[in-house]
Amino acid sequence: MAGSTTAERGERQRESAGPPLVRRLRRPRLRMIIALAVVLVLLGAGTLWLLYGSQWLRVRHVSVSGTRVLTPAEVREAADVPVGAPLASIGTDAVEARLRGKLRRIDTVEVSRSWPDGITLKVTERTPVLLAREKGRFTEIDHEGVRFASVGKAPKGVPMLELAASPKGSGAASLRRFGTGRLVREAVRVAGSLPPAVARDTGTVKVGSFDAITLELGHGRTVEWGSGEQGRAKARALTALMKAAPNARHFDVSVPTAPASAGS
Repeated sequence: MAGSTTAERGERQRESAGPPLVRRLRRPRLRMIIALAVVLVLLGAGTLWLLYGSQWLRVRHVSVSGTRVLTPAEVREAADVPVGAPLASIGTDAVEARLRGKLRRIDTVEVSRSWPDGITLKVTERTPVLLAREKGRFTEIDHEGVRFASVGKAPKGVPMLELAASPKGSGAASLRRFGTGRLVREAVRVAGSLPPAVARDTGTVKVGSFDAITLELGHGRTVEWGSGEQGRAKARALTALMKAAPNARHFDVSVPTAPASAGS
């Protein structure tokens, strides 16, 4: 079988190489792609060096806002942000977890980077709605029933919690059924439902059982509140009752549709 001629071999080579114009276009395009890749690599390396290797974007200060009882120094110490570390390397979630774990008084905290050289901590502290007397000190309880701090002096305007239910008393069944934690949360629920004027005058929230919660007000007045259910209706009934009988000593809104008052 005869081999291909020189002309035929040349024709095949020209066909495989493509038209001359295509060959001329391929070389600049390839050089452009290579140059672009080199630029991207250099930009990436430069960015990494700027974020982690340079001295420009490093933590120089930690600012704290929103504190009331806590001091900024206490918050900074608990946050434990390494000053001098690259700002990009600071894990904001980890800082938040440290703060919430070390300082139970903190309810929420926002941790953010403040470019080029700062960390910002925006703190919201828990607010006590009840106090529990324990071993000569006062435990602060927030609106979720969380016991978050122990203080030596009772904050003004915060009612005392008195758990009258005991394993051997009249509230024994309620205590067994609901447990101390649930009864505390029910007392917190009641405290959060009180009309502002009544809340300011409330000295003690007394829990006899789940549905027998009593308020002890100033000047020897008392309010039979019942359970924490129907809080808004009970608050409205109590406000109206106090206006109608301002000299009464005892108010009963445990059934808000049939409130009652007694004494003078």
